[in-house]
Amino acid sequence: MNGPIWVHAGAISETFVPYFRVSTEQQGRSGLGLEAQRRTVADYVRGVGGETLEAFVEVESGKRKDRPELARALALARRKKETLLVAKLDRLARNTHFITSLQQSGVSFRAADMPQANEFMVQILAAVAEYEARLISERTKAGLASARARGVRLGKIENLAMGNHAAARLNAARAQAVATRMRPIIEAL
Repeated sequence: MNGPIWVHAGAISETFVPYFRVSTEQQGRSGLGLEAQRRTVADYVRGVGGETLEAFVEVESGKRKDRPELARALALARRKKETLLVAKLDRLARNTHFITSLQQSGVSFRAADMPQANEFMVQILAAVAEYEARLISERTKAGLASARARGVRLGKIENLAMGNHAAARLNAARAQAVATRMRPIIEAL
């Protein structure tokens, strides 16, 4: 296989490795974003007469490149020579460099909401998603600056209640947990 396959071949039954991502713990706990993604992927797979292997779920910002569940999904897709399937392209990444790297990795991937997208279209859509992410970030920063100027105390309630030192220790513990979780994946790669 020379590169990603973008258009459904028709009579050939395909096997997919589903990958689902939400950006925040709150979205992960509510399950609403994940539920919609699962439904989109299931409808697509059923529509093409395909089947799925193990599904991977991640609660992580799309800006981050060190996503252990995505690494596991890609490894499985590469090993089984199957197609990585996401509900929408922005669930995979909002970064053109990341998408280009993925296209060049030899792992076939597809977005269920736009299966006809070819390599050129995916590049354009990734650039638009990256631009959109930048605009969201700028609006968020402006909104936070405005709130600070009005005297609003910003931060997570639990961190504000703990104080800066306790919050820093909590962040360090979380970072260590991620490093521990990533070690076997990095070693395997």
